[in-house]
Amino acid sequence: MTRFAPFLLLALVACGDNDPRYLISAPAETGTAGQVALRVATLEVRQVSLPAYAAEDEILREDETGALKPVQGALWADTPPRAMTQLLADRIAARSRAQVAAEPWPLSTPAQALVDVRVSELAARLDGQMHLTGQFAISSPDQIVRERIAPFAIAVPLAGDTPAEIARATGRALEQLAEQVIATLRR
Repeated sequence: MTRFAPFLLLALVACGDNDPRYLISAPAETGTAGQVALRVATLEVRQVSLPAYAAEDEILREDETGALKPVQGALWADTPPRAMTQLLADRIAARSRAQVAAEPWPLSTPAQALVDVRVSELAARLDGQMHLTGQFAISSPDQIVRERIAPFAIAVPLAGDTPAEIARATGRALEQLAEQVIATLRR
């Protein structure tokens, strides 16, 4: 039996994970039109903190009992904390004149301000909306801007309950969050 073990292992690896994977998507920004000046020249977006259920690979939606259940055979293309952090950094960078990057900060001079997002709820609910709630903190080690904590409660309509629609609504909710961060740091 032990001489068949390597073949069994190879067969299991070959089967792999064939579930479709979905990107947290948002409409692409074009050009520099609409860029706003922030009170900082550099901004680091810390990794988004998610509840355990939202940090998993499965795409979830609320069912009739109120339980969050995985959408059959649908996974996120990237780990949710990393994908959401990068999308926020990309959106803030596209809409502002600041240099923005997700942590770890890639430059030798530290960022003038940091954004720390802590999500308390991220769920495709039965009311037909994607809910994103929590708070974000702006910190500034050199006190270039006033430090603060701001709550957010965002609800974005779901065009359907498919994984693709849940991914699009998640992206739109994160875009709204990026706009709130920008408004907080705007000159």
